[in-house]
Amino acid sequence: MAEREIKLISWNVNGLRAVWKKDFPESFRKADADIFAIQETKLQEPQLTDEMRHIDGYESYWSYASVKKGYSGVGVYTRLRPLNVRYGIGIPEFDDEGRILELDFGDFIFFNIYFPNGQMGEDRLQYKLAFYEAFFAYTDQYRKAGKRLVITGDYNTAHNEIDLKNPRANKDRSGFLRIERDWLDRIVENGYADTFRHLYPETVKYSWWSYRFKARDRNAGWRIDYFFTTQNMVEEERIRDAFIDNDVFGSDHCPVGLIIAI
Repeated sequence: MAEREIKLISWNVNGLRAVWKKDFPESFRKADADIFAIQETKLQEPQLTDEMRHIDGYESYWSYASVKKGYSGVGVYTRLRPLNVRYGIGIPEFDDEGRILELDFGDFIFFNIYFPNGQMGEDRLQYKLAFYEAFFAYTDQYRKAGKRLVITGDYNTAHNEIDLKNPRANKDRSGFLRIERDWLDRIVENGYADTFRHLYPETVKYSWWSYRFKARDRNAGWRIDYFFTTQNMVEEERIRDAFIDNDVFGSDHCPVGLIIAI
């Protein structure tokens, strides 16, 4: 029987050192999340200050890119103590970019993922597609065993036309290519739920805006940050609410959130 609700937040901060100077601690405090996941930290371990690592009431876990400095990276602050933490899926090609954190909380397994961006060229698009393939092959082992999964982060793909301001103009751009959107179709078909769209099928909200052309001022954005869960969490009525917090600034992304019962 589910006993209490917890609040989960995910935010691509586009550089933790930069956003820290733009009132990240205040935004973090106001969020009052039980689990707060961040992507694109752009940090190596020596650059993580004690202030960043140790926030009162939270433990923190970090994954760093070993292949390139100032690149990628994810972190998780949590009030709940995980039973186990993993820092990859056992494939160096993907683990070396510091994109994956897995925390097992017993009642559910939490993944914080910074999915690759495919816009730099055909090789990175293929890397992105291969990452999707390998990652969901990994999580499917848990899903098929009946585990509850929460998979959050920057997926770097808008799923449907409702999820970006200018779908026609972007149909040939990585992030809205049919081959990328097909992957999100496949995820849903395989038993994962986009929690925001599940609860709010017609709501138009975005989580990322280009820094160019005053896109955020015009709300010419994309919804590319998600909380997906396994379908069993929907069936068990554990998904209580989902939200996108457009009022938080400091990055080109804004935080997205999920309330679940555990």
